[in-house]
Amino acid sequence: MRVCVLGAGVAGLTSAYQLARDGHEVTILEGRDGAALEASFANGGQLSYSYVAPLADPSVLPHLPAWLLQSDSALRFVPRLDPQQWRWCLSFLLACRGERARQTAIEMLQLGALSRATLHDLVQREAIDFNYVRNGKLVVYRDANAFDAARRKMAYLQTAGSDQRALDAAACVALEPALERAQPLLAGGIHTPSEEAGDCHRFSVALADVLKTRYGVTIHYETPVHSFVTERGSAVAVRTPQGEWRADAFVVALGNGSAPLLRELGMRLPMYPLTGYSLTIPGAPGQAPRVSVTDLHRKLVYAPLGERLRIAGMVEIAGMHVAQRERRLALLKRQAQEIFPDAGDYAKAQTWCGHRPATPDSKPLIGATPYRNLWLNTGHGALGFTLACGSARVIADAIAGRTPPLDLGAYAWQR
Repeated sequence: MRVCVLGAGVAGLTSAYQLARDGHEVTILEGRDGAALEASFANGGQLSYSYVAPLADPSVLPHLPAWLLQSDSALRFVPRLDPQQWRWCLSFLLACRGERARQTAIEMLQLGALSRATLHDLVQREAIDFNYVRNGKLVVYRDANAFDAARRKMAYLQTAGSDQRALDAAACVALEPALERAQPLLAGGIHTPSEEAGDCHRFSVALADVLKTRYGVTIHYETPVHSFVTERGSAVAVRTPQGEWRADAFVVALGNGSAPLLRELGMRLPMYPLTGYSLTIPGAPGQAPRVSVTDLHRKLVYAPLGERLRIAGMVEIAGMHVAQRERRLALLKRQAQEIFPDAGDYAKAQTWCGHRPATPDSKPLIGATPYRNLWLNTGHGALGFTLACGSARVIADAIAGRTPPLDLGAYAWQR
C-alpha cells in the first residue's frame, strides 16, 4: 500500500519507519528544509518513560494562581483573543479531575513502556548515533511536603510497574556528585534507573537517512501540505505547491500544523501550542551531571548529550506568539546556574524556543478519523521523543488491521 506521512518530525519519521518495515511504499512530505526542525529540534532530551503523567492533575490546581501571575513562573498564561486558547484551557481544567487524571497516568505509562521497548528494538536493528544513554533519572525536590507527596505517588505508580526509589539529599549527591553545591536546597529525590536520554534532532536526522537508504522511503522537504482532496469519505490526495500527491492512506503527524490542516475537513483537534525553551551548553568535565536530572521546583530538566548538556523547561500558554524570548531564556540560564553553577560554559549556550503541540489531557491523538484512510499521530506535547516509537507502533498496527498492544480508544480523536 502507498502511505503518505505528513511531517518529518520524530512522530512522522518513526511512523514511516514502522510502516516501511511492514512493507508499505512510504512517502514523507515536510514543509521545512530538513528533518525535526520544529518541536523535535532541541527538546529536553530526556526519554522519561516513567514520568509521563499528565500536566492536567488535581495537584496543579492550588498552584495555578501563582504560576500564572508570577513573571518568573515555570507556567505562564498569556491571554489572547483566541477562542481556541480558551477552549483548551477549559478542557485542561476539566481534565484535572482526580479519577480521569489517574486513568490518564496509567494509559500514558502503558504507552511509555511500549515506546521504550520499540525504541530498544530500533536501536538494536539500526546503526543510529544520537548520544543515546541509559543513565537513569533523578527528580529532586526542594520542598519536604512535595517530596512526601512524590513518595506516595511513587508507591501508586509502582503498582503499574514503575521502578523507582526515594533518596534523601545526601543520597542524591552520592548518586549525582554535580549536585553537591545544591545539597542545602534539597529535601530529597526520586530515582528511576530505567530512564534514558538522547538527542532527538540527531536521532531524527539519522533515522531519515536510514529510511531513505535502507527502506526506500522518499522524503520531500520544502513541500508544505495546504489541503486534502477527498472523495466519498476517503482522502485521495494532498495539495502542495509542487502539485498533488496521491496515496492509499495518509498519516497526519504535523504537530501544530495538524489542527489547521484538518479544520477544513470538519475536524477540530483539541490541540494548542505550548511554548518551551532550552539551552545547550558545552559540559564541564567532572562538573556536568551524568544522570538526567529534573528540578521539580523550577520545572527544569537536565540531560547529558555526549559532551553537551541540554537544559530545558517552562510552559507558556500563549499560542504561536513569543513576546519575551530573550527574557525567558535569561531566566532559564539563571535558574540553571542556581543548581548547577559549574556544569558548563553558559556563555556559549545555544538557545532554542519551540512550540509543543499539546492536548488538554496530555495524551497524543493516535488512530482513525471520519475519513477511512486518514490517520492521526500528533499532539504529543513535551513528550514527543519519549512516546514517538510507541505511537508509531500503534498507528502502524491500526493501519495494517492488527490489534494494537494498547487500547486505541484511549488515544482517539474525540475520546
